[in-house]
Amino acid sequence: MKGFTPKQQYDFSDFVSLIAFLRSKDGCPWDQVQTHQSIRRNLLEEAYELCETIDDEDTAHMQEELGDVLMQVLFHTDMEASAGHFTLDDVADMACKKLVYRHPNLFGEKTDLDWEALKRSERGQETIASTMASVAKSLPALWRAEKIQKKAAKVGFDWPDVHDALEKVAEEAQELRQGIDRNDRENMMEEVGDLIFAAVDVARMCGIDPEQAVHQACEKSMRRFAFIESEAAKSGRHLEDMTLGELEELHQKARQTLEGKTPVYDKLEYFNSLKSQ
Repeated sequence: MKGFTPKQQYDFSDFVSLIAFLRSKDGCPWDQVQTHQSIRRNLLEEAYELCETIDDEDTAHMQEELGDVLMQVLFHTDMEASAGHFTLDDVADMACKKLVYRHPNLFGEKTDLDWEALKRSERGQETIASTMASVAKSLPALWRAEKIQKKAAKVGFDWPDVHDALEKVAEEAQELRQGIDRNDRENMMEEVGDLIFAAVDVARMCGIDPEQAVHQACEKSMRRFAFIESEAAKSGRHLEDMTLGELEELHQKARQTLEGKTPVYDKLEYFNSLKSQ
């Protein structure tokens, strides 16, 4: 393996050559010992960082993150090329063949099969259950749940209305409450999963990305907490020294100040009732 010569401007072939050099005996000791499993998380992290630039509409950083994702693809492919299993051209060939197959109206005879039906035919999946099993277990759990639900909905196994799906959430919450009352850890695990799965169903029927919805909830929660912490500091208080009622009062103030939401004091009344017991 020859060395790699730095230059002012690189192209795709340089990228491929650089990865091959880094993994060669004359390259980087760290790169030489990596395996698919050792850098598996890197690929996931780079993909998420790319998604963040998409969400932020940050095209400058998008270019950088696309390069990082592509580097992972080249790295994994070079491992297999070194082992004599397949090359980058083989990867491109398979990808092109898949796209051509899935666009028969452009490259072949007209067909009434939709994209999902074409994928099932391509993969030899004869049942809906087999298509559900093909949903990657490595996906974020909320996305995996959504994809499984969509496959069931394709054949009519779905709630007639989103309000029915919402009733299922209430039902699962009640079953979880019963498990908590019994202190049944195994049942609680099951019911928490059922509750979240039912909530994803509601999100799907509302056309909402469940992952994005939870991320937004995280951001909102952090904004509210920062407000609560700031308000407590203004009065010279530490959060750990405040009562639940006082914290909830600040929480309601945060909701109204940051989001214009009318304060709801149900929790506060509950906390105050505890003092009288």
